[in-house]
Amino acid sequence: MLSHSEQKYFRAVRRDFHAHPELKFEEHRTSEKIYSLLKEWGCDEITRGLGGTGVVGTIHGTLGRNSAKSIGIRADMDALPLSEKNKFEHASKYSGKMHACGHDGHLAILLAAGKKLAEEKNFSGTLHLIFQPGEEGGAGGKAMIDDGLFEKHPCSEIYALHNWPGLPEGTFGFKSSGIMASSNQFDITITGKGGHAAMPQLCVDPIFIGSQVCQAIYGITSRMVKPIDPAVVSISQIKAGDSPNIIGNTLFLSGTVRTFSYEALDLIEKKIEDLSRQICAAYDAKADVCFLRQYPPTINDKKITEYAVAVAKKLFGEKKIVIDVEPTMGAEDFSFMLQSVPGTYFFLGNGDISGTHRGKGHGLGPCTLHNATYDFNDNLIQIGAKFWKELVKSRLSHE
Repeated sequence: MLSHSEQKYFRAVRRDFHAHPELKFEEHRTSEKIYSLLKEWGCDEITRGLGGTGVVGTIHGTLGRNSAKSIGIRADMDALPLSEKNKFEHASKYSGKMHACGHDGHLAILLAAGKKLAEEKNFSGTLHLIFQPGEEGGAGGKAMIDDGLFEKHPCSEIYALHNWPGLPEGTFGFKSSGIMASSNQFDITITGKGGHAAMPQLCVDPIFIGSQVCQAIYGITSRMVKPIDPAVVSISQIKAGDSPNIIGNTLFLSGTVRTFSYEALDLIEKKIEDLSRQICAAYDAKADVCFLRQYPPTINDKKITEYAVAVAKKLFGEKKIVIDVEPTMGAEDFSFMLQSVPGTYFFLGNGDISGTHRGKGHGLGPCTLHNATYDFNDNLIQIGAKFWKELVKSRLSHE
């Protein structure tokens, strides 16, 4: 699909994004570059500022029929607050900022497909190229929706991909149901009564009580949630005390909950609150519990997934397709878009985690997501763009 010169061009575009990473909702340079390219290529409409720095490029097909149908394809834009350990030429120029999740590659793939589709317009209906900010913990997908994304750019179907280290290069991983979990956070403050460590009988020890709370919380998934309903609870922070010979007044603990079902999530949230308060009350302490639902589970539409699978098989053959890819307990804010529009989210193999595609000067760590030595596999630009182009032509067919 892309000529040799076009492949070199979009590789350079991707590496420019990589060298100039921007954190969530700060993607001003990235957004400006996307806007300039879409304008240069003749997008029919370009909307800026959705969700803060989001951009939507709209292309109207010229084949005439089926003109009411429209689809959206989304790519995320933001980088991570991480200092890159690679030393190759396109390594991040900014300390503490790095494209360690491949969003630079997702942008290059969608831009490459968008350029070809804007030039040819050989489809019916409308295509929306959605460039989303703030995926890394910012719920940028929801921010775009709240700003009227689907009112201004109605979509009949919506699609997104994510590169996936460990999946063979160019292999597509599909799942017709839940592919990524919900992400939720809880914070618990236990207030007791401090005093001398030699006189615990005069105190209400929040550390002792907190240890009971931790054990009870870890028992929720093993003894209360259905074994066939995946759920992970992790307590990742515990803070208490200032001195070895003083029992402090308070203990703070924090953690995350990840589930694929709302049934499991509802149960875990209720049990964390109930157990924390009841255990603390039994020891004459007080528990303040805050439970924050962040990203919902990413649940794919079965029929839309089948459409995408058919296109991938046609282009690349069955050996490059994994129909029931293993889901992950990680979270993704494309889930908000899937709550509004039927669609599918899938993986595109970035290659072995040894990262043999990385050029000279890469760090010694594995090529895994959110790792300081990660780099996107540029070979995927051609593969992904070819898939997006064929998907648009298939789903917005004039037949």
